[in-house]
Amino acid sequence: MRSLLKSTVSVASLLIALSVPGLAAADEPVKGGTLRILATGEPDHIDPALAGMVNTNNLLRAISRQLVSYQASTDPNIAIKPVGDLATEVPQPTDNGLTYTFKLRQGAMWNASSGARQITSADVKRGFKRLCNPHLQASTLTYFTALISGLSEFCDGFAKVPPTAADMKKYAEENDVKGIETPDDQTVIFKLKERAGDFIYMLSLPMPAPAPIEVLDYLPDSPEYRTHFVGSGPYTIGEYTPDTSLKLVRNPAWKAESDPLRKAYVDDIEITMGLQADAIMQQLQSGDADLAYDINVPTAILATLAANNDEKLTALSAGNTNFLFINTVSDNNKGALKDIRVRKALSYAIDKAAIVQQWGGPKVAEPATGIFGLGVLGHHKFDLYPSPESKGDPEKAKALLAEAGFPNGITLKMPYRNKDLEVATAATIQASMARAGIKLELAPVTAADYYSKFMTNPVNTKNGTWDIAPVGWTPDWVGGAARSVFQPQFTFDGTHQTYNYTDYNNPKANETAAKAINATTPEETGKLWAEVDEMVMTDAPVVPLIANKNPRYRSEAVKNFQPYALGVEGDWTNLWIER
Repeated sequence: MRSLLKSTVSVASLLIALSVPGLAAADEPVKGGTLRILATGEPDHIDPALAGMVNTNNLLRAISRQLVSYQASTDPNIAIKPVGDLATEVPQPTDNGLTYTFKLRQGAMWNASSGARQITSADVKRGFKRLCNPHLQASTLTYFTALISGLSEFCDGFAKVPPTAADMKKYAEENDVKGIETPDDQTVIFKLKERAGDFIYMLSLPMPAPAPIEVLDYLPDSPEYRTHFVGSGPYTIGEYTPDTSLKLVRNPAWKAESDPLRKAYVDDIEITMGLQADAIMQQLQSGDADLAYDINVPTAILATLAANNDEKLTALSAGNTNFLFINTVSDNNKGALKDIRVRKALSYAIDKAAIVQQWGGPKVAEPATGIFGLGVLGHHKFDLYPSPESKGDPEKAKALLAEAGFPNGITLKMPYRNKDLEVATAATIQASMARAGIKLELAPVTAADYYSKFMTNPVNTKNGTWDIAPVGWTPDWVGGAARSVFQPQFTFDGTHQTYNYTDYNNPKANETAAKAINATTPEETGKLWAEVDEMVMTDAPVVPLIANKNPRYRSEAVKNFQPYALGVEGDWTNLWIER
């Protein structure tokens, strides 16, 4: 496959994200010791097939392996380039881009109860079959059913199977996916329905990790699954108490010579759950813990750490972008938001610079102008609705409102997550809009319900329960990830998508996106996705607010802190501890 990582569009963004203090590697590795990690909550899943949270990717990297993955590195040219993990190399596609043939490494083993066993091509195929099990489906399933021949049909049949372990095992083992061929134990061949320049990136996700036959004896990610976990990474589950603690210990079946990506310096990894963010930060600063599992540095202390050039502070990008989604479906204000002049007025009204400061300043955020975040191929510098220093242009906004028939301004409803920084951000948005004669009626929604029950309920959109709403998006992978930003949020084929809240659709953008997906050079791919970005923003369905990074903190004991591209954190399997 031609790498999509030589594009200056993508690499320049990652250079910004990764060129921060505290990322230098130490010289002499130290083997042994315990990596102590603190968490506010429990991992969303331990079963790779079902995982969905970025934080969980670090855990899964330690206990599972994929066909391809990423080298942990501070060099962005290395950090987001897919390389062979279980595969001996990343293959060049054949058959006009429709066929990918992988060879598996010898010595990559399962830690099975019956003894160490070689990972085979059948295990790889089984991993894909499990994505659409009728008990709990993988969040990334549609990426693969859209591309791999026969997988959609396999999943249609699987959906009719009773969701019991025995019935699911029978179906999975007795039915095949025609687009995944396994001519021998060490060869896997994927047959695609269409060319996809980002297919290799999809394979780097934890979800389609190979699965041993033993997992079919249990419901996916059930307590029994976790108790009988069969690992392939350098670590496996040692002790687990739900909502309290998880201890990873060395996997005796893992062979260092079979794994080019994980050095596994520490002996074990302890995750303690149920702590408050402030308590976690205190223990990191005192040296009583090493890493945080699921929190960024609180903004209250971020500025101080940054001003002091604290080398234990890092800011890593996963392509995050925050938007204001605009409700073009409801008839509120006589359908005012269906008028592009009103939507443009919202873009001009916002003081993005103030939001950047609230989120910790330019070290961790910058004003956003498009739909693609830092490090996503297609991200580029452009601004269709510019204002001096990104502080907004209220007079321009007022003029557009007057032109649209609202000379005295307009009143809009804006919900927001009633959590931490988002409360202050909502107030800043409200103040920005007020300068332009736009009155916002704020409505706090609990963090737990904001997406799951409020924003993803299309009834709230149609009924005008909200007019504009702040939302965030992180792509599922890095580098060539534009598909995972554009398709879920900005395409509509007649069936409502969960995160395209207003059923926005632009046929010309869809056509250009299809060309980008089928492109064969990084230059062409980046150019086409950049065009998609500008096409979408011409319609102004959203107001991009900021492209933000994730500020993380570690203890003095952590050495060789090398970012793992899918984890927004240092790679647990490559750092070491010096106490």
